[in-house]
Amino acid sequence: MVDHAGWSDWPAPAKLNLFLRIPGRRADGYHLLQTVFRLLDWGDTVRLRPRDDGRIVRHGESVAGVAEADDLMVRAAKLLQTASKTGKGADISVEKRIPAGGGFGGGSSDAATVLVALDTLWDTRLGLDRLAGLGLQLGADVPVFVRGDNAWGEGIGEILSPVRLPPAWYLLVDPGVQVPTAELYRAPELTRDASPATMSDFVSGVPLGNAFEPVLRGREPAVETVFAALSRVGTPHLTGSGSGCFVEFATREAAEAALAELPGGLRARVAAGVARSPLHVALEACKQ
Repeated sequence: MVDHAGWSDWPAPAKLNLFLRIPGRRADGYHLLQTVFRLLDWGDTVRLRPRDDGRIVRHGESVAGVAEADDLMVRAAKLLQTASKTGKGADISVEKRIPAGGGFGGGSSDAATVLVALDTLWDTRLGLDRLAGLGLQLGADVPVFVRGDNAWGEGIGEILSPVRLPPAWYLLVDPGVQVPTAELYRAPELTRDASPATMSDFVSGVPLGNAFEPVLRGREPAVETVFAALSRVGTPHLTGSGSGCFVEFATREAAEAALAELPGGLRARVAAGVARSPLHVALEACKQ
């Protein structure tokens, strides 16, 4: 949607890691991961307006205290400028709904939306492969948002294989805890040598867990409190390396009934898993 002032709105969906294992490390010290990314129908909204003067201008803050030069959205736009050699610029703002530090992928998704949408608005036509490569320079989670499919992820999260997932609804809770990812990766109690999982393990329902769950539950009382509350309505899980928690349900009605049973004061909501990123649905509608 483009308003009279030239701004257009683009979805930046949240994600869940349905499991997350660490089967080892690379020679450079980076941890190897296995995960399944699930995209949701809920997230941020990125607003963009092309400029002719080549400037990238952020309006407002995406995350409190993050300088404009360090903002992933600004960095994404400048990467695309350099890679495409365009002289165009952009005004950028975001309506934040995804909490920082929750493991729901907010910053990565915002950056991916800037890359994908500006590639269209600037008519630079780099294509998803090159855009995903640029996204990887910004963070390991960015490529999955650029490509727009639910995916089995390996490597540091950048080796992606699209997967079809059945319809599902999720009860999400944000405990409000932010622990730096680097600190979690340094935790001595983190399991770094899990046996590799297979797709058949995942499909058959073998419990694969999240390597960061015992670390965060042991260190952060707020996370343990949320797990205790969610365990009364289902099987709670942690997403990514953040503090966000979720329970999966087969129907929206079941998820909303569980939400109603939670104690007051929790930052909780229901979101649906999607088969295709809302960003790409919007992009396809724009091109019609």
